[in-house]
Amino acid sequence: MSKQDEAGLILKLYELRREETMRKARDWYVREFHPQSMADFHAAILSERTGHLRMVVTYWDMAAALVNNGAISLELFDASNGEHIAVFSKLEPLLGEIRAAYGPQFAANLEKLIDATPDGRKRVAELRERMKKIMAEFASRQAKAAQQSS
Repeated sequence: MSKQDEAGLILKLYELRREETMRKARDWYVREFHPQSMADFHAAILSERTGHLRMVVTYWDMAAALVNNGAISLELFDASNGEHIAVFSKLEPLLGEIRAAYGPQFAANLEKLIDATPDGRKRVAELRERMKKIMAEFASRQAKAAQQSS
C-alpha cells in the first residue's frame, strides 16, 4: 500500500472519531470510565453507557487490526495516534477477567498493536500512572471547591 493510501486511511479514522456519537463515547470513556475491578467493568457494560464503551473499544480494536494486517504502517499509526494507548491502559489490568467473561478476542487486536509498538506496555503503564495523578488532582480541586462553597 502506498503512503498516500495509508495517509487516507489515517484521515478516515480521524474523520470517524469526529462523528458526534463517537465524540460523546470517547469523552465518557476518558472522563468517566475508570474501572478498578471487574465489577466496575461489568456495571459499565450493563449500564446505559454500554454503547459508548463498546464503541470506543471496538473502534480502536478495528484501527489496530488495520495496522496489524499491514493496511497502515505501525510507524505512521504511532506517529499520528495516541488515544489507543489511553484506551488500552484502562483495560489492561482487567483484560484476563474481561476475556474470561466476554470472550478471548476482546481487544485482541489492540493488545497485539500495543505489544508491537516500541515501549508499548511501558507507555501504557506510564499513562495509567499519569492519569491516576490527574484524577487525584481533579478530586482534590473538587473537594476544595465544595469546601469553599459551603
